Amino acid sequence: MYELKTKENDNSVIEFIESVDSIKKREDAYKLLDIFRETTGYPAKIWGPSIIGFGSYHYKYASGHEGDAPLVGFSPRKAKISLYFATGDTEREELLKDFGKHTTGKACVYINKVADIDVDVLKALINRSIAFLRETYPNEKGD
Repeated sequence: MYELKTKENDNSVIEFIESVDSIKKREDAYKLLDIFRETTGYPAKIWGPSIIGFGSYHYKYASGHEGDAPLVGFSPRKAKISLYFATGDTEREELLKDFGKHTTGKACVYINKVADIDVDVLKALINRSIAFLRETYPNEKGD
């Protein structure tokens, strides 16, 4: 049976951020930590080896695959900073139009630095993602 690699664990968020090589990425990680904490009201937790997540929800797909994931999160990766928001929400795409310099992947939004983006739009993306996941998985446990 498939086992999810990205699980919440007890690793230290601060130790993880301090392990980031780039000083500028570390500074941005601390800025994002404050923004995500203040916006969500959830404490930061490490998910898998390198995602800083906030809150959690339980998902179950029609295929039967299910698991837990953070509501929102970020990871200061070597190349870019990955931001994790809910996918499948059309409002996310509208908000991204005013977000600032970024690229998108299937599930992630990538930025080079916090200075490139509109922090108010980031807060709106965080709030919208949480609302979307609560609407999509209403009967599932959530923190």
